[in-house]
Amino acid sequence: MTSPTPCYHCALPVPSGSRFTATVLGEPREFCCPGCQAVAEAIVAGKLESYYQHRSEASANPQNLPVQLVDELALYDRADVQKPFVRHTGELAEATLLIEGISCAACGWLIEKHLRSLPAVAEARLNLSNHRLQVQWTDSQLPLSRVLAELRQIGYAAHPYQADRAAEQLASENRTALRQLGVAGLLWFQAMMATMATWPEFNIDLSPEMHTILRWVALFLTTPIVFYSCAPFFRGAARDLRTRHLTMDVSVSLAIGGAYIAGIWTAITGSGELYFDAVGMFALFLLTGRYLERRARERTAAATAQLVNLLPASCLRLDAQGHAERILLSELQLGDRVLVHPGAVLPADGKILDGQSSIDESLLTGEYLPQPRRPGDAVTAGTLNVEGALTVQVQALGQDTRLSAIVRLLERAQAEKPRLAEIADRAAQWFLLISLIAAAGIGLLWWQLEPSRAFWIVLAMLVATCPCALSLATPTALTAATGTLHKLGLLLTRGHVLEGLNQIDTVIFDKTGTLTEGRLALRAIRPLAALDADRCLMLAAALENRSEHPIARAFGRASEAAEEVSSAPGLGLEGLVGGERLRIGQPAFVCALSGCAVPSLPDEAGQWLLLGDTRGALAWFVLDDRLRDDAPALLAACKARGWNTLLLSGDSSPMVASVAAELGIDQFQGGLRPDDKLQVLQNLHRQGRKVLMLGDGVNDVPVLAAADISIAMGSATDLAKTNADAVLLSNRLDALVHAIALARRTRRVIIENLLWAGLYNGLMLPFAALGWITPVWAAVGMSISSLTVVLNALRLTRMKGLQPTTQPVAGPTPVAA
Repeated sequence: MTSPTPCYHCALPVPSGSRFTATVLGEPREFCCPGCQAVAEAIVAGKLESYYQHRSEASANPQNLPVQLVDELALYDRADVQKPFVRHTGELAEATLLIEGISCAACGWLIEKHLRSLPAVAEARLNLSNHRLQVQWTDSQLPLSRVLAELRQIGYAAHPYQADRAAEQLASENRTALRQLGVAGLLWFQAMMATMATWPEFNIDLSPEMHTILRWVALFLTTPIVFYSCAPFFRGAARDLRTRHLTMDVSVSLAIGGAYIAGIWTAITGSGELYFDAVGMFALFLLTGRYLERRARERTAAATAQLVNLLPASCLRLDAQGHAERILLSELQLGDRVLVHPGAVLPADGKILDGQSSIDESLLTGEYLPQPRRPGDAVTAGTLNVEGALTVQVQALGQDTRLSAIVRLLERAQAEKPRLAEIADRAAQWFLLISLIAAAGIGLLWWQLEPSRAFWIVLAMLVATCPCALSLATPTALTAATGTLHKLGLLLTRGHVLEGLNQIDTVIFDKTGTLTEGRLALRAIRPLAALDADRCLMLAAALENRSEHPIARAFGRASEAAEEVSSAPGLGLEGLVGGERLRIGQPAFVCALSGCAVPSLPDEAGQWLLLGDTRGALAWFVLDDRLRDDAPALLAACKARGWNTLLLSGDSSPMVASVAAELGIDQFQGGLRPDDKLQVLQNLHRQGRKVLMLGDGVNDVPVLAAADISIAMGSATDLAKTNADAVLLSNRLDALVHAIALARRTRRVIIENLLWAGLYNGLMLPFAALGWITPVWAAVGMSISSLTVVLNALRLTRMKGLQPTTQPVAGPTPVAA
């Protein structure tokens, strides 16, 4: 008996004799009912046919789900996994699931209809606004994995909904702030109407009783604004007074509280003006400004939040027999072997034991090209396996992974306040103190001159001189710039880097692994006998392929295998290739095999190796460490800023002079020990120089720690990265070029913000003191000033003109004969 055809839309069986069809993606499709047919036709009519292309193949054949997915879903049948999100009431289990792929109300109808058709499901309700599905089912008859699989079969991915505490608290605070803003806006409008009706300018013939009623109505409407909407200002002011630390909350609370009390006095006595409309408007503008500032700051912190959620929920662990078992990430232990399929995220830091692939590290390093990885290479948790399956041995978990270390360093950099921000904070406090004293003095003066205007003027001064913009000027710009640099692959671990880059006048470079790629490459072959360059290279590669020395990597793979290979440390290798005994290495060591004279060393820079057999020398091989492609651009950027450049290297070969000459570096020294490098740095400091150090090795640690700003390469040792102020995760020097440009832009934005904030506060104080500005217009100006500062800082998040320059993947090094 043939199985019924599944409905193309909902995957339920199509009843025999059904004639519900529609053309989707250019082919006729069968449907189980007129409802599915109508939904499909609506999708086609709305040009949304790609919906069906993005569904898994299981949607068209519900009996077949990928084995990997079935194993992953089966984890949800375990009681320990269900405990955080499944509730049991009698025989029924209840859970909240987050559904992916919902696009319209028809999706909700389909999900509820399909689940309710299952015998063990008691209820299924989908909230279309937040895509959360409440489902009740008898788990003794239907496992949760089957419920999730049923949703997969109709094209929707479901996950247990568990709100992250920090994210949930942030969302709750946003909802509270929005409610406070809504209450202030709604009630202020009504209070303003009641207050304006009492103004003589409107010439409304109100009876004394109605006048009294309107005053009390305005008081009644304003009270929730003060005690609910403005509660954060009063709590902040109370905290500041306890800690003896003045902030804008103090002046805001004085303004709102003073106006509210004055309004109460007028409502009771009937004499004077009602200030309730001013209270409501001031609160509305302040709350609007704060809410928009909060949302803007959240945008700049989005990159850090993404890093925390990179790790997968489960992984495949291999047992001793090599069988894969899907487990939760929390069950993984150090030393375990995990199988990572193509397209899967690596669950932990580790070392590749088997397999070759490319790893996408763009979210961590900013490098957009996947990087090749092979057995023995280290891999990082949170990165994506692109091509082949890998067997990885776990070496770090949880807080010990590189991903967690990056998050901690980024949070530390964002928490630190640079000198400019501290100066701005102190200036804001002093300005606020002066403003409060001035408001009191001006208020007393106006009380003597014109008592009816004194309170209004003091209120306007308190509102206009809130130093919100002054306090926001620096931190918003630095936060935006830090996030932008992280996207480019430069992780700032100290808060002073962006500010300090504008003071640098000298740069010290290490050579190996910094300006160069840190690995030797074969540059040329010079045959000395009858054999040609290709044959000599094959013989040398056959010997070197049996060695673990870094030099061996420069010779590539050999088509022949060497036998009886032995190593003479510091001298070279000896072995048999095709029955012929060969040596490669130091000239004297090689020539000792044949007894011939040592040929003269070519007069060129580089590391020279000799290949020879029992009859004599065969060929010279020259190796050198290739310059990074983007090193010239970095040196050009340093020169453009007028910086002095120094190359300090532990390498004593002629390569140091060659690199310095090729890049146009001002001064260079080779063969230096770590204390020698530190001595050079100390001499520069005695000359008043501000020094930036770029390095990667253990020998660079003393200089990195002592430099004004230090940057370690992403491939640097852990000790070097710990002592550096920034880490170049991408290992691309062009990120530093962009950092130099962004530092200048950041300084310009900070200065613009400080000038604007200072100009606004400096002008508003005398204008308000002269009575030229009402409290309402002061509130408008203060809010606009703060928002201007935030929006100006957000310009630093634009990546236009700051993307790292793309480089083609380097091919084999050309070899000259």
